[in-house]
Order: sequence, then C-alpha cells, then structure tokens
Amino acid sequence: KNPLNIIAIIVFDLPFMRKYLLVFLCAVAMCVQAAVNEKPFVVPEIQQWKGAEGTFSLVSSTTVTFNDAALEPVAHYLVQGVSLGTKAQEGKRKPNGIHIQIEKNKKLGAEGYQLKITKDGIVLSAQNKTAALWGVQSILQLAKQSKEIPCGVAIDVPDYQYRGFMIDCGRKYIPLDYLRQLVHVMSYYKMNTLQVHLNDNGFKTYFNDDWNETYAGFRIQSELFPGLTSKDGFYTKDEFRRFIRDAAKEGVEIIPEIDAPAHALAFTHYRPSLSCEKYGADHLDLQNPAVVPFLDSLWSEYLAGPDPVFDCPKVHIGTDEYNNQDSVVVELFRKLTDHLIHTVEGYGKQAVLWGALTHAKGKTPVKSENVIMDMWYNGYADPKVMKEDGFKMVSVPDGYVYIVPEAGYYYNYLNDKMLYERWTPAQIGNQKFEERDPQIMGGMFALWNDVCGNGISVGDLHHRIFPAMQVISQKTWHAVNDTIGYANWDKQRRVLGEGPLSNELGNTEFSTANLLPGQSFAPASEMRQLGYDYQVDFDITWSDEKEGTVLMAGPRAKVYLSDPIGGWIGFSRDGYLFTFRYKGQPGVTEHITIKGTNKNTALYVNDKLVHDLKYGIGYKADKKTYRIVRTLVFPLQQTGDFKSKITQFKARKL
Repeated sequence: KNPLNIIAIIVFDLPFMRKYLLVFLCAVAMCVQAAVNEKPFVVPEIQQWKGAEGTFSLVSSTTVTFNDAALEPVAHYLVQGVSLGTKAQEGKRKPNGIHIQIEKNKKLGAEGYQLKITKDGIVLSAQNKTAALWGVQSILQLAKQSKEIPCGVAIDVPDYQYRGFMIDCGRKYIPLDYLRQLVHVMSYYKMNTLQVHLNDNGFKTYFNDDWNETYAGFRIQSELFPGLTSKDGFYTKDEFRRFIRDAAKEGVEIIPEIDAPAHALAFTHYRPSLSCEKYGADHLDLQNPAVVPFLDSLWSEYLAGPDPVFDCPKVHIGTDEYNNQDSVVVELFRKLTDHLIHTVEGYGKQAVLWGALTHAKGKTPVKSENVIMDMWYNGYADPKVMKEDGFKMVSVPDGYVYIVPEAGYYYNYLNDKMLYERWTPAQIGNQKFEERDPQIMGGMFALWNDVCGNGISVGDLHHRIFPAMQVISQKTWHAVNDTIGYANWDKQRRVLGEGPLSNELGNTEFSTANLLPGQSFAPASEMRQLGYDYQVDFDITWSDEKEGTVLMAGPRAKVYLSDPIGGWIGFSRDGYLFTFRYKGQPGVTEHITIKGTNKNTALYVNDKLVHDLKYGIGYKADKKTYRIVRTLVFPLQQTGDFKSKITQFKARKL
C-alpha cells in the first residue's frame, strides 16, 4: 500500500519500466515547481522575478518600518494605501511586517528597487526615496488584487529614465486640482514626467476665420504682463510653484512649457504689434526687434530670483511648427531657438524643445549638448539627424501616441493593443533604433485640445488619459520581453484602478431612501462622483423650483432640477450648460432616470426616453461640421437647496 514500495518493485523487478519512472518523476518535479509563485502582475511589469513558495498575508496589524527619516512620507503613504491599523515607525524590521530601507546597490540605479517577500514579511530596498516609492506602488497594486502577497524576490529597474505625459492646458483650462489628481495616478504607475503646455490657441476656421475671435489661452499668472493671463482660468504663481514641489514629492517632475514663436496668439492678442502679418497672428514676427526682449522678460518672470515659480530642473521653450517658407526667417527661427536654450540655461534649467530643426533646416547653429528634443514628427525633426547632432531625444511620435479628443484625426483614444505589441520609445515614427539607445531618454504620450469649444470635459479627458497612462507606463518602464500577451495584460490591468488618492474615473456608487436638501457627502478634495457608464434613478414629487435649483453638485459639475436660464432639467460643467427639454410640474410624482456614457447623457421619465443628449453639431468657417460632446460625470458630493421631495435615490455603474 506504500507508493514507494510500488516504485521500488517497478524499478528493481521490471527494468524495462524504468523509462516510465522517469516520466513519473518529471511529473512530480513539475508539481513541486508549480508551487513556486509565478511573477505577480503589476503595471508596469516587474523586470526580474524569482518565485518562492507561499504568501505573505497583509492584515490590519501589519507593521511598517523604515530605516531613514526621508522615507517617512513613503511609509505613511503605504499605511494609508493599504488601510492598515498601524502607524509607520522609524526603526528596525519587525516580524510579520513591511520594512522599507535605503541601501546602497548600484545595480538598482536611480529608480530601481528590490522586494524580498517571505511569509514573515516584505523588505523593500532602494537607493533613494523616489525609488522606494516605486516599490511601494508595486506593493499597493499587489494588495489591490489580493491581501495574500506571493513570496519571491523582485528586482525592478526601468528601461527608460523619462516616462511621461503632456497635457494641453492652453486651449482648454485644466483645473489645478485635476493636475494634482493626475500626478497621483502617474505616480501610482511610476510615470515620472508631466509636461504642462501652458499656452496655445484654437484654429481660426472654428472662429469665423477671424484671428480676433479665435480662442487663445495663457494659463500662468503674469504680474509683468497682467493682461496676458487668461480670464477664464489660470494658475497663480504661488499655487503653481507649490504644485511643482508637491509633485516632486510623488516622484513626478513637472516640465512647464511656454510655446513660441508659433502657437502664440495669446501673446499677439495681448500685444498685437508682435504678430506676423505674413504668416498669421498666431506667429510672432521674428523680424520685429521687440519679440526677443518680450520673451526674455516672460521667462525671467518665472525663472529669476531665489524662489522661482518654475522650481524644477527642466523647462520647455516650445519652438513648434513655425512657418518655413522664407529662408531668412528660418535662420531667425534657429537663432531664436538657440537664444532661448541659452536663456533658460542661464537660470540653471535644462532646456526641452519640440523637434523642428529639419523643417527649419539652415546654417545658424543651435546648441544641442544637454538639450532634450521631443520627437513628434519626423518631417519636422529627422531622428537620425538629431541624434547625429547630439540632441537627447524623447519619443512622442504623433502617429502612435497623440490624443486629440473628437477632432477626427490622430486618436480619440489611443490604440492600446498596437502600442503594447509594437511600440517602445526606440520606435520614433518610421525609424527604429536600438532598444535603450543612450540618446533616447524615454517616451511619452500627449493630449491636445485642438478643437476649442467642443464640449469636452475634464472627465472626458481623463477617460482617455487613464488607459493610455497604463500602456505607456508599461512600454517605457518594461519596454520589451512581454511575458503574458496583450489579452491577459488588458484583462488584469483593469483591476488596478487609479491608486489610493484618486477617483477621477468616478467609481462611487450611492443610494439613499430620502435625499434631502443641503446634504454634504464628502469634501471637495475626495472627488465623489460617478463615471461612465452609469445610471441614476430617483422618485420625485415636484415643487415649484426656482431657476438655478441644484439637485446634486461637486467641484466639476452641477445637476439642475431647474437650470439657471430656462428652468429645464440639465447640467453644467467646464463652462458649458446642457439641458434636457423637460420641466417638472408642481404636485406631480415621477420616476427620473439619467444615464451617462462617454458619448451621451439621456433623460428618462417614468422609464420613457424624453431627451438623449448625443453629440451636438458645430460648424466651421469652411462649412464643415464638428462634434460637440454633451457628457456628464455625475457629481455626488453636495445636494442643492431644492423643495421637491426626492426618494429612492440610487446611483450605480452599469
């Protein structure tokens, strides 16, 4: 009855059966090997993993310790993120706990970390605080999937040092509170660079072919040129300086961008004498001697002094898409580009610029040493030539990684599958370089708000940014050696969420038997809201509501029982007011349903569709149409001062 006796009989009494014993022993070995943990899933994927048996259990009493005072905020973030009932403490490692330590290990580099996970706890080692934070983010992602953390050793070092995203705040005002939320999400996915495009303008074809009517924005407070700053949304110097410093604490470097001499309509609206009559008012006139002093003064305002507004290592000088028809002007463009590089370097900053020097090919030299070039289109800057010239390059090829919401060109949403399977930062347009080429710093994706006034909301932008963030994180940290395939990766990434500090996707669900006026459900900083796809239901016995009566509000949106203009059911967000063609009648009881997706918002009364706000239609000067987005991320933070009786309120995801 003992299996070992049976094996012995087979081996010694039936020699011809020995080959079957080998098969059996191989099967036993495979079973033993199966007990060793496979590489756990995080985004970006862990570079090296050596599995062990068993798991470490995260429980409320799990301790968190650290060996260096600089790690205290990182350790505290971990405690909050996993909702532990303990307090992070400086000191030696404790049994059944997590220990974070700064430790010299040149193999880990500036951003790499090591996790040693045993049944008795986790030891996270890194050479500095930022790298330790990246290790903590991996622990948080593991904990998001299961409180049982698989044992093994992870060594995780990024393939590229520059892992970024650029957001266009010039054509659409992006509230600073959203940029802060964006930093939380970026940090969670080890994305370390956020380029903030601070000025730009729309295309005049959307504004009756009139430059005076065309929208332009400059988003940073200017005391030197006080009329320059946009009235419909801007960042004060103090809050932007704090934002840069706070982001750095989360491992995210902010690169502020002031774009000139093209994309410069905000400057020429402010000072028309600077505009170029030949190429259009969105071009500064490079033959005007006042242009350079103006730009020098502007940069001085944000870079000069002991406490500069742009308190960051790098700044972006723009230099994107200037007209190249006149060879004389091309040389002036190159001269200005070189001048701006030296100007910001004079303030101790590293210069970043858009690739344009193939488009503006000429004889005037442009400094390349220690200068970073965003490689967006090979016709504007040939990557091979720029490499030979000595520029450091960031891969941001428009045909792969440009989002332009509802424009009808580039991507409305990035093609994540294509990027996952085919792109790395070594692919710049149609040119492929060696992986980890030392002159390719990394890659990023970009979101441009080209179509000013098309109704896009911050919630719509985030709905596009978030999945792109995950795939670009993957492809800039762990660029090659995919081990699980896109289908598995895509399925598992959806579980990870935005991290413990953000709810921009709106995963709040809520119900109450009685919804009362003046109720507050969360502070504004928590972003209590319901994102796509969703359904909100409630019963209402109508009273006579005055115009402007709010049902529910949040920092980004208001839902009206009676809108401020016509008294309709409707909503406002991002400076837009959209209304359903329906008004409640005093004394009438009805069941109201509002459904929202990333394409429409619909109102039902007593289960009958009343009005579906699908895409609206706008008209350009050339009579072509464009889409106007009428969507709503439903706010769930504060009720309004309504008089109607509202019961059985339920907000849920579909």
